[in-house]
Amino acid sequence: MRALVHLSLFLLFVSPLLNAQSDVPYGSNAAVGHYVQTPDAKIYYERYGTGGRPLVLLHGGEYGYIDEFADLIREMSKSRTVIAIATRGYGKSERGKVPLSHRQFALDAWAVIEEVFKDDEKVDVLGFSEGAITSYLLASAHTERINRLIAIGGSKGTYDQALQALEADPLTPELMQKQVPDLVAKRKAIMPDPSQWEPLIRELDLMYHAPYYVKQDEIRAIKSPTLIMAGDHDFYNNLDGLVETFRLLPKGQLALIPGCGHVVLDCKPALVISIVTTFLDESQK
Repeated sequence: MRALVHLSLFLLFVSPLLNAQSDVPYGSNAAVGHYVQTPDAKIYYERYGTGGRPLVLLHGGEYGYIDEFADLIREMSKSRTVIAIATRGYGKSERGKVPLSHRQFALDAWAVIEEVFKDDEKVDVLGFSEGAITSYLLASAHTERINRLIAIGGSKGTYDQALQALEADPLTPELMQKQVPDLVAKRKAIMPDPSQWEPLIRELDLMYHAPYYVKQDEIRAIKSPTLIMAGDHDFYNNLDGLVETFRLLPKGQLALIPGCGHVVLDCKPALVISIVTTFLDESQK
């Protein structure tokens, strides 16, 4: 039974996103794709929209990638400049040599922001799941440049606690190949070095079983208005952890999406996009 946990979560929450039809190849779009060179790796990002306050998107882990934001990008790019970053090792971003961590992912995201935007230009940031944890660290370290922050499906706890509660086996390349071969093929097809797929999955599993605590002082240091959002039946985040994180924020708001699990953008996309838009537009009033 334990070996079925990851597959069940994929089928319930992630599979519908990846199977959605789109005429835009989000995550591998040569027309809007760019790279930023960091000390050891090229980080890929896509730019959509032609103006308006910038919105930076940080995607989820394991099964996640830029394409999970398809609906959000389509809507937000009508009035904003949207920058969707591929996390180090995922999709078209190079793996590099440094150890994987949320802190490194935050450094990479900052490198993209510095490259793309002027020194005094503020950006909004939205992170989902793994990207939500990264977004806390990014906003804490660069509070003067982050206008508003949205963290979806991520508290300051540990993946290890969530996986233990779910009695989940380690996620291995072999397990993913057996359970979701089409997804594996799709991801490998756009990687600069497909041989990095298996090491990436093994490294991510180790990272998820190590503490990723964002320090309380780091949460308190986020001066930007911050919206924490999650499904009220999120497998990975208990309500106590979300509320604790929310209460540490100087300018926090909390939105629970009723009847949803982890991937709220798939569960109730119109509601989520409406809440996101309302929150971000408050700064324009």
